[in-house]
Amino acid sequence: MRGSHRSGAAPARRGGPSRWPRRVWWLVAVAVLAAVAAAAVVRRGEVAEAVRLIAHVDPLPLVAGAGCVAASLLCFAGVWRWLLDAGGARWPLRRAAALTLGANAVAGAFPGGAVLATAWAYRQLRRRAVDPTLAAAVLAVAGALSALGLGVLGAIALLAAGPPARTVAVRSVVALLVVLVPAATAVVLVRRSATVRRAVRRLWGAAARRHEWARDLETAVGRVVEQAWNLRPGLRPWLSPAAQALFNWAFDLACLVLCMRALNIAIPWPGVLAAYVLTQIPASLRLTPGNLGVVEAGLAALLAAYGVPAHQALAATLLYRAVSFWAVQPVGWACCAAVTLRGRRR
Repeated sequence: MRGSHRSGAAPARRGGPSRWPRRVWWLVAVAVLAAVAAAAVVRRGEVAEAVRLIAHVDPLPLVAGAGCVAASLLCFAGVWRWLLDAGGARWPLRRAAALTLGANAVAGAFPGGAVLATAWAYRQLRRRAVDPTLAAAVLAVAGALSALGLGVLGAIALLAAGPPARTVAVRSVVALLVVLVPAATAVVLVRRSATVRRAVRRLWGAAARRHEWARDLETAVGRVVEQAWNLRPGLRPWLSPAAQALFNWAFDLACLVLCMRALNIAIPWPGVLAAYVLTQIPASLRLTPGNLGVVEAGLAALLAAYGVPAHQALAATLLYRAVSFWAVQPVGWACCAAVTLRGRRR
């Protein structure tokens, strides 16, 4: 979700290489949507049963699910607010919420919309006199905390799913350690050994002299890392934004569970948690506008794999998406318009 523009760069030619990533996104999106549409036609009987089930929804759990969506969005806005406050930019929660809702709407509008959402959010932060390095650090650290929260839910899902899943968890941790231990060793050597630091600087300096992108990357990464490190020193202050990032996912999961309750569907608890986490991983790629078809097909298939009847799994998925995404989009676009107009006036 990063976007940048360097002044003085030559404009891209019409139809040149810079348009290829965008075309690839749209081609993938069209292919995914076509596949989902074909599956809906083939299994139209289950779709009809799901629609009939949704027509008899219990309103009270549905209202509670909408409240969980609001709480989820406020938790993520709280992460942004905490990071901005830590960097010296005092923002009220309502302003941070408007910014995150607007960014969420932009991200859901196009394939690969996360890049556009990050560029839009960065622009709005800069229009409100937020330091460019702080703005980049807020976006980077908020994304990292969100990924950490989802990772915690994933670990809980693996542990709750029984001994076979625990075996998978152990193997995953071992594989992760194989990658992290050498990386951590390298970091310790760089911090403790002046000889290693000089060698790294020589190697990077040689690359920077040959390639302009290496110099730009060194400057940008150095500033963002320094700003993120200086936001709040120590581990204890970071427990608050980390908890809010975790609750952002937990409240969204609660919305799915309440949607199943509203449809009187029996909930296979470990399976629901695992299905939710596994669905969010491909959803982060935003292959289609609003992840249309990706979340619906993936979540419904996973719920069915964990024992929920197919038409019930599809009904729960459609209702969850209506409450957690489609109902929020108009509010997000209203916030996007208001934040953009106020930013231009400033």
